[in-house]
Amino acid sequence: MTRQLFDLTFLTAAPFWALMILAPRWHRTRTIVASPLICMPPLLIYAVLVLPRIGTFWHTLVNPNLPALQAMLGGSAGAAVAWAHFVAFDLFLGRWIYFDSRARGIHPVPISVLLLFTILFAPLGALGYLLIRSLRTPRSVPEQPTLAEA
Repeated sequence: MTRQLFDLTFLTAAPFWALMILAPRWHRTRTIVASPLICMPPLLIYAVLVLPRIGTFWHTLVNPNLPALQAMLGGSAGAAVAWAHFVAFDLFLGRWIYFDSRARGIHPVPISVLLLFTILFAPLGALGYLLIRSLRTPRSVPEQPTLAEA
Protein backbone atom coordinates (compact mmCIF):
# COMPACT_ATOMS: atom_id res chain seq x y z
CA MET A 1 0.00 0.00 0.00
CA THR A 2 2.91 2.38 0.71
CA ARG A 3 4.10 2.23 -2.88
CA GLN A 4 0.62 2.92 -4.26
CA LEU A 5 0.18 5.90 -1.97
CA PHE A 6 3.62 7.19 -2.94
CA ASP A 7 2.68 6.89 -6.63
CA LEU A 8 -0.68 8.58 -6.04
CA THR A 9 0.65 11.53 -4.05
CA PHE A 10 1.95 13.73 -6.87
CA LEU A 11 -0.97 12.79 -9.11
CA THR A 12 -3.31 14.45 -6.59
CA ALA A 13 -1.40 17.73 -6.85
CA ALA A 14 -0.41 17.72 -10.53
CA PRO A 15 -3.69 19.12 -11.94
CA PHE A 16 -3.43 22.22 -9.73
CA TRP A 17 0.22 22.76 -10.68
CA ALA A 18 -0.74 22.38 -14.34
CA LEU A 19 -3.42 25.05 -14.04
CA MET A 20 -1.13 27.54 -12.29
CA ILE A 21 1.75 26.93 -14.71
CA LEU A 22 0.02 26.33 -18.05
CA ALA A 23 -3.17 28.37 -17.68
CA PRO A 24 -2.42 31.13 -15.15
CA ARG A 25 -4.80 33.65 -16.74
CA TRP A 26 -7.70 31.27 -17.39
CA HIS A 27 -10.64 32.49 -15.32
CA ARG A 28 -11.30 29.04 -13.88
CA THR A 29 -7.71 28.62 -12.62
CA ARG A 30 -8.18 31.29 -9.98
CA THR A 31 -11.51 29.78 -8.92
CA ILE A 32 -10.15 26.24 -8.74
CA VAL A 33 -6.94 27.00 -6.84
CA ALA A 34 -8.57 29.62 -4.58
CA SER A 35 -9.24 27.09 -1.88
CA PRO A 36 -6.34 25.89 0.23
CA LEU A 37 -8.25 22.61 0.33
CA ILE A 38 -6.52 21.68 -2.93
CA CYS A 39 -3.72 20.55 -0.62
CA MET A 40 -6.02 18.12 1.17
CA PRO A 41 -5.38 14.96 -0.93
CA PRO A 42 -1.61 14.80 -0.32
CA LEU A 43 -2.20 15.80 3.32
CA LEU A 44 -4.62 12.89 3.73
CA ILE A 45 -2.10 10.54 2.12
CA TYR A 46 0.48 11.86 4.59
CA ALA A 47 -1.89 11.13 7.48
CA VAL A 48 -2.61 7.59 6.25
CA LEU A 49 1.13 6.93 5.99
CA VAL A 50 2.32 8.57 9.20
CA LEU A 51 -0.42 7.80 11.73
CA PRO A 52 0.28 4.04 11.95
CA ARG A 53 3.93 4.93 12.63
CA ILE A 54 3.33 8.00 14.77
CA GLY A 55 5.41 6.71 17.68
CA THR A 56 8.52 6.22 15.56
CA PHE A 57 8.11 9.54 13.81
CA TRP A 58 7.35 11.35 17.06
CA HIS A 59 10.44 10.03 18.78
CA THR A 60 12.71 10.89 15.86
CA LEU A 61 11.27 14.35 15.24
CA VAL A 62 11.16 15.40 18.89
CA ASN A 63 14.79 14.34 19.42
CA PRO A 64 16.26 14.83 15.95
CA ASN A 65 19.69 13.51 15.10
CA LEU A 66 21.07 12.70 11.70
CA PRO A 67 21.49 8.90 12.07
CA ALA A 68 17.94 8.47 13.42
CA LEU A 69 16.48 10.68 10.70
CA GLN A 70 18.44 8.78 8.04
CA ALA A 71 17.12 5.49 9.38
CA MET A 72 13.54 6.76 9.48
CA LEU A 73 13.57 8.28 6.01
CA GLY A 74 15.70 5.55 4.46
CA GLY A 75 12.90 3.02 4.26
CA SER A 76 9.92 3.00 1.90
CA ALA A 77 7.50 4.25 4.57
CA GLY A 78 9.75 7.14 5.58
CA ALA A 79 10.41 8.14 1.98
CA ALA A 80 6.69 8.02 1.15
CA VAL A 81 5.84 10.13 4.21
CA ALA A 82 8.51 12.68 3.28
CA TRP A 83 7.26 12.77 -0.31
CA ALA A 84 3.66 13.41 0.76
CA HIS A 85 4.92 16.15 3.08
CA PHE A 86 6.91 17.78 0.26
CA VAL A 87 4.08 17.57 -2.26
CA ALA A 88 1.46 19.02 0.11
CA PHE A 89 3.53 21.93 1.34
CA ASP A 90 5.09 22.64 -2.04
CA LEU A 91 1.58 22.94 -3.48
CA PHE A 92 0.55 25.25 -0.63
CA LEU A 93 3.63 27.38 -1.30
CA GLY A 94 3.03 27.35 -5.06
CA ARG A 95 -0.55 28.45 -4.53
CA TRP A 96 0.66 31.38 -2.43
CA ILE A 97 3.25 32.34 -5.07
CA TYR A 98 0.56 32.18 -7.78
CA PHE A 99 -1.86 34.51 -5.94
CA ASP A 100 0.76 36.85 -4.53
CA SER A 101 2.41 37.32 -7.94
CA ARG A 102 -0.95 38.12 -9.52
CA ALA A 103 -1.68 40.67 -6.80
CA ARG A 104 1.66 42.30 -7.52
CA GLY A 105 1.13 42.32 -11.27
CA ILE A 106 4.12 40.11 -12.01
CA HIS A 107 3.90 38.64 -15.51
CA PRO A 108 2.80 34.99 -15.45
CA VAL A 109 5.57 33.68 -17.75
CA PRO A 110 8.44 34.06 -15.27
CA ILE A 111 6.13 32.92 -12.48
CA SER A 112 5.23 29.79 -14.45
CA VAL A 113 8.93 28.99 -14.82
CA LEU A 114 9.44 29.68 -11.12
CA LEU A 115 6.49 27.46 -10.19
CA LEU A 116 7.95 24.63 -12.24
CA PHE A 117 11.22 25.11 -10.37
CA THR A 118 9.28 25.22 -7.07
CA ILE A 119 7.80 21.78 -7.74
CA LEU A 120 11.33 20.37 -7.80
CA PHE A 121 13.20 22.60 -5.35
CA ALA A 122 10.61 24.42 -3.24
CA PRO A 123 13.01 26.24 -0.89
CA LEU A 124 14.98 27.61 -3.85
CA GLY A 125 11.74 28.50 -5.64
CA ALA A 126 10.56 30.35 -2.54
CA LEU A 127 13.87 32.17 -2.30
CA GLY A 128 13.67 33.13 -5.98
CA TYR A 129 10.13 34.35 -5.61
CA LEU A 130 10.93 36.39 -2.51
CA LEU A 131 13.73 38.07 -4.47
CA ILE A 132 11.37 38.82 -7.38
CA ARG A 133 8.67 39.93 -4.94
CA SER A 134 11.00 42.40 -3.23
CA LEU A 135 11.28 44.25 -6.54
CA ARG A 136 7.51 44.78 -6.88
CA THR A 137 4.90 46.61 -4.85
CA PRO A 138 1.42 45.18 -4.54
CA ARG A 139 -1.49 46.58 -6.50
CA SER A 140 -4.08 48.46 -4.50
CA VAL A 141 -6.59 45.60 -4.79
CA PRO A 142 -5.06 42.17 -4.13
CA GLU A 143 -6.33 39.22 -6.15
CA GLN A 144 -5.68 36.78 -3.32
CA PRO A 145 -8.86 35.09 -2.14
CA THR A 146 -10.18 36.09 1.26
CA LEU A 147 -10.83 33.49 3.93
CA ALA A 148 -14.54 33.81 3.22
CA GLU A 149 -13.92 32.83 -0.43
CA ALA A 150 -11.70 29.88 0.48
